[in-house]
Amino acid sequence: MTVPRHTATTSARRRGPSMADVAKEAGVSGQTVSRVANGKTNVDDATRERVLAAMRRIGYRPNSAARALRNGQFRSIGVIISALPTFGNSRTLDAIAAAVVAEGFSIILMPVTRPTQGEVTGAFSKLNEQAVDGVIILIEQHQLDQSEIELPQGLPVVVIDSSARYDYPIVDTDQADGAARATRHLLSLGHETVWHIAGPPQSYSAERRRRSWQSTLEQEGREVPPVSVGDWSPESGYQAGLRLAADPTVTAIFAANDQMALGLLRALHESGRRVPEEVSVVGFDDMDESAHFWPPLTTIRQSFEAVGRHAVSALLKEIETGAEAGEPVSVPTELVVRSSTAPPPS
Repeated sequence: MTVPRHTATTSARRRGPSMADVAKEAGVSGQTVSRVANGKTNVDDATRERVLAAMRRIGYRPNSAARALRNGQFRSIGVIISALPTFGNSRTLDAIAAAVVAEGFSIILMPVTRPTQGEVTGAFSKLNEQAVDGVIILIEQHQLDQSEIELPQGLPVVVIDSSARYDYPIVDTDQADGAARATRHLLSLGHETVWHIAGPPQSYSAERRRRSWQSTLEQEGREVPPVSVGDWSPESGYQAGLRLAADPTVTAIFAANDQMALGLLRALHESGRRVPEEVSVVGFDDMDESAHFWPPLTTIRQSFEAVGRHAVSALLKEIETGAEAGEPVSVPTELVVRSSTAPPPS
């Protein structure tokens, strides 16, 4: 059997259209096509549109790897994130992705199950292999702050939600101020003290909120009740709520997130403790559903979108200028008062 030889036409078809093909289709020079493909600004809008239209018609796709070699950038951002999803991390990741895409970059996720030196180093190595320009770390566990965890050198890095003093930009919500706002709001209504359902102890956010709740009570000269510890889930809030509902002296509770507050509200309802007539409840996050809890939840709003924007902005600044880390960025919170808080029963 005779095997047909590959013709020049067949080879050209298999290799796909080239810049020369685009130039011919658009009636411009190869240099103009190159400028458009590489995002240069020294091309007028009409010519740019003509070149882009030609690319679409013939199916030309710029070679990102080749472009990276020419420009020194891959236009890709890596994100190292905990494999165990939380509401806050998910919302922050959505914000990071939106900000990255808006800047014309792509995003590569690298989940880690535990924030150990080995896993973090391995994630960096894999991202290096996939040719990223920089890395955002979104891991809330305390282990990242331990002395044995050293972030590998060689890539621009931004850390979100960390209390460590790395030589990298750090971006986070002002957790302490948010918890203080929640606690002071309940005290201002006339409650003698505020009980607290904290998040897991290995969480930066949970620990900051717990410490701020405690220090606010101490500054006001109020009794600091025992802490109930949850795991961010509605079920953990429900279980803690059943215990708190059984204590008639409990009149105000600050839950470290809205999901635990949801479980808490159910426990109070089932136990016959009316909200807010007998017990006031404040959450933290202002998730979309919190306005539709019964009663609608008073909570602390944190801007995940702002955290994501600041993180991407800081990373792109590092990529472009190689600038050293500045002061940590602390994104402010806001108290959103709804119907779950009121003065204590007389």
